[in-house]
Amino acid sequence: MSVNTEELLVIDVLDEDAGLADVEDTRGRTFQLPAEWLPAAADGGAYRVVVQMNGASGTVTFTPDPDGARLLRERSKQTLLDFTDENSPGEEQGEPL
Repeated sequence: MSVNTEELLVIDVLDEDAGLADVEDTRGRTFQLPAEWLPAAADGGAYRVVVQMNGASGTVTFTPDPDGARLLRERSKQTLLDFTDENSPGEEQGEPL
């Protein structure tokens, strides 16, 4: 069985001394990757991440995406627009919704 998945990630902070990149993905998760895995790594750089699994083995490919940072920002803005505060004005705290 072969499984292919694709994600988008953006470098938030590149620590050249440690050789690590703090990245955020399309699911809002943040983590660190070795900067050497990311071609032309730089702050704000975006990458398409393709994971290809074939049985027990697999490969991960990081491909620069010039529009990736913009796409991730737009997705984050839409998430904020869709957010509803449970304690919005007009609702008393502790009362059922």
